[in-house]
Amino acid sequence: MNPHAATPAVTAASTGAAPRARSDWRVIRSLLPYLLDYKWRVAVALTFLVMAKLANVGVPLVMKGIVDSLDAKQQILVLPLALLGMYGLLRLSTTLFAELRDIVFVRVAKRAIRRVALQVFQHLHALSLRFHLERQTGGVTRDIERGTRGISTLLSYMLFSIIPVILEFGLVAAVLLAKFDWRFPAVTFGAVAIYIAFTFSITEWRMDIRRRANELDSKANTRAIDSLLNYETVKYFNNEEFEARRYDENLRKYESAEVKNEASLGLLNIGQSLIIAVAVTLLMILAAGGVVDGKLTLGDLVLVNGLLIQLYIPLNFLGMVYREIKQSLTDMDRMFRLLRENREIADKPGAPDLKLNGARVAFEHVDFYYDANRQILHDVSFEIPAGGTVAVVGASGSGKSTLARLLYRFYDVQRGRITIDGQDIREVAQKSVRAAIGIVPQDTVLFNDTIYYNIAYGDTEATREQVIEAARSAHIHDFIASLPDGYDAMVGERGLKLSGGEKQRVAIARAILKNPGLLIFDEATSALDSKSERAIQEELARIAADRTTLVIAHRLSTIVDADQILVMERGRIVERGTHRELLALGGTYAQMWALQQQEERSVALVDDAG
Repeated sequence: MNPHAATPAVTAASTGAAPRARSDWRVIRSLLPYLLDYKWRVAVALTFLVMAKLANVGVPLVMKGIVDSLDAKQQILVLPLALLGMYGLLRLSTTLFAELRDIVFVRVAKRAIRRVALQVFQHLHALSLRFHLERQTGGVTRDIERGTRGISTLLSYMLFSIIPVILEFGLVAAVLLAKFDWRFPAVTFGAVAIYIAFTFSITEWRMDIRRRANELDSKANTRAIDSLLNYETVKYFNNEEFEARRYDENLRKYESAEVKNEASLGLLNIGQSLIIAVAVTLLMILAAGGVVDGKLTLGDLVLVNGLLIQLYIPLNFLGMVYREIKQSLTDMDRMFRLLRENREIADKPGAPDLKLNGARVAFEHVDFYYDANRQILHDVSFEIPAGGTVAVVGASGSGKSTLARLLYRFYDVQRGRITIDGQDIREVAQKSVRAAIGIVPQDTVLFNDTIYYNIAYGDTEATREQVIEAARSAHIHDFIASLPDGYDAMVGERGLKLSGGEKQRVAIARAILKNPGLLIFDEATSALDSKSERAIQEELARIAADRTTLVIAHRLSTIVDADQILVMERGRIVERGTHRELLALGGTYAQMWALQQQEERSVALVDDAG
């Protein structure tokens, strides 16, 4: 036996027998609805399965007839020829019905995998930003990969291994009870009982070893993906060998666990073979004795041998089947656990779509924290009139970017409310809120696809002409046209093939293409040089002219024309007013302005000297 058909995965946290049993039944119940969609296919597949097993058990019965008919006392040749023909037909039927069973059932398994994978994917996108900030990408992708593979494994083994073994066992038992004395079924059933008990006990022990190996496998995979995603950081600090050592340490532990797993597999195989060998030897001694005594024929001896072989061959894989079923259940439980992950931000039942009428935004006495021990916003109140522009400035960590996340409803506020055109965003559908908002983030992350795809992501139904026009508006068309592949150039993982300024222009083009009623610029020009910034600022001012705009800024020179400027410190608005009003106030904003002007003059002097 060599049961290496599937790679097991991380198990549920609880290792107790009772919690695992409850978890297993929960997984099976979760899978049933996907099978019930194809009831007729399942029924036909099971019918073929039964026919295959009947043919399989019929083979040794026909072989007995053939052997007995070839006895020297038999004179008629027609009968053995007929039996030989029947023998060939039964052999063909065993394979034929097994293959028909697989052909009928394959769509059930593949459709279940497709539907579950899609459901998990959609659910992950529906979870809050908090979940995605805390998750480990490598571990989650492994959970989904193993879970979907576990569905196929579970269905195959449950329907086509466990049920056939039970059916074949019943048929063999019926034949033994009908044709032989009590000793034959007693030895057979006793050996089967010992075999099953031994297999299950050793397999449970091996599962603990396998769980540890799987945890180490996922940890190593997570470490590898995290290191590759941070390729540039690794290079900056010359830490390739350090990353390799950390990865190899996980691999070393995984290797040790796998060695133990393989050794335990050898013990299982030896024990199973010993039980079967003893049982077969005893039964053949009984059958041979019966032939010598004249109570049994040579055909009976052949029948006993054939029945035992057909019974013990599937039993020989019982340990692997049991382990794979248990492993599939734990794999699927890990994946279904993602589906049970609570959606922190969920629409209320029957929530209507946002009705946009000018996109007036109001924050009303908003308190917010990610962690109850560290409040981020304190009683924040301000309004952006329809078509108006409000800018927010402040030191890093003052809560500026949190305003954009709350407006997108990545989180809900703990106190107060946020409204768009007088509608509390918690009372309307999230999808409609986000459809009304366009954002140019400070840290632009692009899909590993073409430049065209990344710009067109702002409106997946836009024409090529509209995409190119958006690129022109973002002052990136000339750069794209200069590339050998033009708009079909690949940007690399997370857009690493583009510079920071190029990625930001793509993000601006994407927001322009979306054509939203409300715009958020989260330090949208922070990655641009002064010349490019001035050109982009003019374009941003043009596209924001008739839209409600929230600007989160670091460079104060980019927001001097804002209708209102908010100055934030430690989650509170400490100053508000126009650029002139805040300068006249002589407070925090005036100090920030003076400092930045001094820095810009210093940079200008260095440039002139250069």
